[in-house]
Amino acid sequence: MSMTNPGSAATPSPSYSTLEVPGPLAQPCRFGVYTGLELELQADDAIPAAARLGLEPPRFCGQCGRRMVVQVRPDGWSARCSRHGTVDSTELGQR
Repeated sequence: MSMTNPGSAATPSPSYSTLEVPGPLAQPCRFGVYTGLELELQADDAIPAAARLGLEPPRFCGQCGRRMVVQVRPDGWSARCSRHGTVDSTELGQR
């Protein structure tokens, strides 16, 4: 006696529209990229002095506030959020 699975019929997979996921530093940011706090809760002096001078790469995703994996290279930096992708300093014109 053969058993058939009704869900195994050749049903087409649902087509998902490609959603445009904003990058980690895309504007408008909801979270501080140096503190991980919501921008409305972040104090003005919370940004480190090195970051204000442009010497520090962003450490948190501006969209979700998660800590990013940051790699500092001699020619710049790259940062990766597990949800929002990768951004590189060369893309932003920052070195």
